[in-house]
Amino acid sequence: MAETLSRPDPGLARATDDLTAARSLDEVVSVLRRSARSIAGSDGIAVVLRAGDASFYVAEDAIEPLWCGRRYPLTTCISGWAMLNAETAIVPDIECDPRVPAALYRMTSMRSLVMVPIGSPRPVAALGAYWCASVIPDDATVGRLEALARGAAATLARLRITADASAPQEPVSSPEP
Repeated sequence: MAETLSRPDPGLARATDDLTAARSLDEVVSVLRRSARSIAGSDGIAVVLRAGDASFYVAEDAIEPLWCGRRYPLTTCISGWAMLNAETAIVPDIECDPRVPAALYRMTSMRSLVMVPIGSPRPVAALGAYWCASVIPDDATVGRLEALARGAAATLARLRITADASAPQEPVSSPEP
């Protein structure tokens, strides 16, 4: 049975201020990497950039290594789904959601996730929060992640970072998730 998760967040305002002050894509990624995990109350987070037809896992903060540095086709991973559909994905159990490559997650302790697109109308990135237990994050948790994503999107728009320029274009060579 999934537990319901609710955590207050004192760091969202600070993260939003840091995003407003960011002057580069690297600074935006850094703010997300250092703030999202505590904002979500999660066991891990990943910052994912859109790189052409791929999701590029550019940064993470997790209790174990996840997918940092790897690329996956947008059509085969949950971050790609969130970007292609411009919609937040809430997955209480990775084994039960066809959008998630469950075999890849079985190699980790992560069992639940929320993946939030960053940017509109065409997302340029995504922010994932992961839990080791089967968790149904409450509306407040999802709302904080979406607020953080909106702050990142506004900064990326100000910096004129587009979906075509958010990450280096290299062939997708990693195994599909």
